[in-house]
Amino acid sequence: ELSKLGLGNETVVQLRTLELPVDYREAKRRVTGIWEDHQPQLVVHVGMDTAAKAIILEQSGKNQGYRDADIRGFWPEGGVCLPGSPDVLESGVCMKAVCKRVAVEGVDVIFSRDAGRYVCDYTYYLSLHHGKGCAALIHVPPLSRGLPASLLGRALRVIIQEMLEEVGKPKHKAQFKENSTMVLPAKGN
Repeated sequence: ELSKLGLGNETVVQLRTLELPVDYREAKRRVTGIWEDHQPQLVVHVGMDTAAKAIILEQSGKNQGYRDADIRGFWPEGGVCLPGSPDVLESGVCMKAVCKRVAVEGVDVIFSRDAGRYVCDYTYYLSLHHGKGCAALIHVPPLSRGLPASLLGRALRVIIQEMLEEVGKPKHKAQFKENSTMVLPAKGN
């Protein structure tokens, strides 16, 4: 839905959509590739949280505690994302500030410091590591009658516009997880 909407005429970015599977090894391979191949200024991951009742802006990614198996039955050795790396990495985007400024009728947006120690958090930590804090994670609830794809797409558009404003660099590249979207500068920018 966000791919159809784009980020608006005022935002000088090119939007691309990618999908990452709920697979630790594949997520690690692809996230590493995104940072090495595209060298984005900002990556935004979007993951579904089946228990969520609101859109959740995650401030930090955790390095340890990955005990649940992915769709292939795999989990990181020792439950660690990157051995020898810090326990917590923070996003350079102030999610609390974005959360305070975002208003989308019919959608609650909240702030969190615990992304849940599953593939979303793992992917986020990797992105924060490779991007030196230039990443974000948005957890979304499942689609429903109260949150159809069209409303979720509009909400994500508003949130990402605020994130771009928060970091003050409208030429950002961004990327979404699970149903992932990458934003790249338009040609000539």
